[in-house]
Amino acid sequence: MNKHLKKPPIIPDEVIISKIYYIRDQKIMLDRDLAELFGVETKRLKEAVRRNIARFPEDFMFEMTSEEFENWRTQFASSNADRMGLRYAPYCFTEQGVTMLSCVLNSEQAIAVNIRIIRIFVRMREMLLTHKEILIKLERLEQQVTKNKKDIKGIFNALKQLLLQQAEPRKKIGFNTKAKE
Repeated sequence: MNKHLKKPPIIPDEVIISKIYYIRDQKIMLDRDLAELFGVETKRLKEAVRRNIARFPEDFMFEMTSEEFENWRTQFASSNADRMGLRYAPYCFTEQGVTMLSCVLNSEQAIAVNIRIIRIFVRMREMLLTHKEILIKLERLEQQVTKNKKDIKGIFNALKQLLLQQAEPRKKIGFNTKAKE
């Protein structure tokens, strides 16, 4: 390995995670964020994608509609700097699209960052599955508690009836120890 090759910068996971958005019911990353992470201009990233458009079907990459773009800008891009960088609706890359980008942008930094991004996507998916399992267990527990609640209510009703019956004077039973004269 050549000692003169520049190592890609280490980007904290939090920075990458903050650039993952949820659009059209899927996790995506924007072209300008990926360009920044890969160390290329957004314009060059889009050119590379257009030259290799067959590698990017709709489930790998799509362009935001004008409505989605305006909605995204109002929710996430509040600063003027962000708005200036997004004059046009961005390309949105799904996890598969991000992977394909590393094939198109064949630089060391693109490959290294891509590996980090994919690992983060995988961790996010694992966390969602864990949370799903926890939610299923909570739902089962809630059903058990509801069933137990009905059973406990029945027990308390039976106890109340017993207590009410005891309040009435009862006829004494058993042996009489007093001697009859």
